[in-house]
Amino acid sequence: MDAGLMAVGAGIGAGLVAIGIGLGVGLIGKSAVEGIARQPEAAGKIQMAMIIAAALVEGVCMFAAVICILLALR
Repeated sequence: MDAGLMAVGAGIGAGLVAIGIGLGVGLIGKSAVEGIARQPEAAGKIQMAMIIAAALVEGVCMFAAVICILLALR
């Protein structure tokens, strides 16, 4: 019974991770587009910062997903 509950918890955790990454990358993209609309000449710098921030958010997502998988296999 404990293994089943751990699997359910890992599944819920993976779902929350997916929601979080979607919101995070969406907000990063939104802010970047707004910044580029206000200052088109800074588009290159804004785009580079956006890519770095999105990569960091996705790195945290991968870490959380691995933790969920490890909990499910335990």
